[in-house]
Amino acid sequence: MSEYIFKLPDLGEGTVESEIGEWFIKVGELVEEETIVGTVMTDKAAVEVSSPVTGTVVRLAGEPGDVIAVGAPLVVFDVSGDAVASKPAPEKDDKAAVAASAPTPETPAEEAPAPAEAAATTAPTDESTTTDRRRVMTSPAIRRRAKEAGIDLAAVPGSGPGGRILRKDFDAYLKARATGATVAVPAMPSTKVTETKIIGVRRVIAERMQLAKQEIPHFSYVEEIDITELEALRKHLNAKREPADRLTILPFLAMALVRALRAFPQCNVTHDKDRNLLLQHEAVHLGVATQTPDGLKVPVLRHAEMKSLDLLSSEIKRLAEAARTNRATKSDLSGSTITITSLGKLGGIVSTPVINAPEVAIIGVNRAVERPMVVNGQVAVRLMMNLSSSFDHRFVDGYDAAAMIQEIKELLEHPATIFIV
Repeated sequence: MSEYIFKLPDLGEGTVESEIGEWFIKVGELVEEETIVGTVMTDKAAVEVSSPVTGTVVRLAGEPGDVIAVGAPLVVFDVSGDAVASKPAPEKDDKAAVAASAPTPETPAEEAPAPAEAAATTAPTDESTTTDRRRVMTSPAIRRRAKEAGIDLAAVPGSGPGGRILRKDFDAYLKARATGATVAVPAMPSTKVTETKIIGVRRVIAERMQLAKQEIPHFSYVEEIDITELEALRKHLNAKREPADRLTILPFLAMALVRALRAFPQCNVTHDKDRNLLLQHEAVHLGVATQTPDGLKVPVLRHAEMKSLDLLSSEIKRLAEAARTNRATKSDLSGSTITITSLGKLGGIVSTPVINAPEVAIIGVNRAVERPMVVNGQVAVRLMMNLSSSFDHRFVDGYDAAAMIQEIKELLEHPATIFIV
């Protein structure tokens, strides 16, 4: 046998180890060159790795969730010319299995089931053997009545706490039994426990959230915003658009945030803790937190300060879709300088978003609702929405954080000013 050891390649970004995400191959399988063998996880995304050779899989490095170093063996292949993939033996169907178990002329008589034993396996069972065995809760009086009547209490549905059989339950069972009615057997309470290994994107999310809360002193600030005029503008702009091109609130918020950051550049900062530096960015690389089947991902809209409303809208949709379908690249998922997060219709009244380290600020969008408000001394129905924000209090003072949100509030409440250069 000639072996080829496929080692975990360097995935870039200073990666020294990776977690096995998923295997698409198994031991004994013949794999063609360039076949995707599985995924490995970096801090940013799942990366597919393909086989450099054609061969039969001899060994795999580990199970999903195991961490291996760059350069360590990932897959061992048998690349000899006569390597043949092993195939599992075909499973017999039920009839074949029954036939195989029947005695044959060559089978000693003592190996065949005795007539009495065979009859026992096919004889109808009584009520007590067909009922799930469980601890029955009831009173001594009902137990005595059941014993006298020859009734298995496990067959009696109980309506009391925890399935306890009450007197009315027993009486109803006796009546049903006497009339031949069907009696529903109470279901056993489920004791099933499902174990899910914390691997892949979920593990990375968990580690980052824990680290962010441990290391960053969060300062949270919430402000309500009257978006009645903004919603009127949004509907006006959407009136002549195709459904796929219609605007949401997010691109307007992105433009307002870009404008506000001109006056508060200390919020467009990342923290390099290894060098003890704050990196203030002129470019706004906007993270857009996106819920996916794998968990929360933050694709990055680069140079938001240079994009129009339509471009912001289309980029937000493109990146969100790429994140949800695992088509986002490593570049798409790294390098943000400030993040917007939204729970959409589930936004609630207030949230406390967790900062996406190494950033120092995150803006959260809550649900918009109509409420009675006092406007110019008159009560009027207005569309109100809260912005929930969090800031790294080590580097952003509370006054500056509040002032930036107030700047965003003013822009959104007078949406025409968003477009004034």
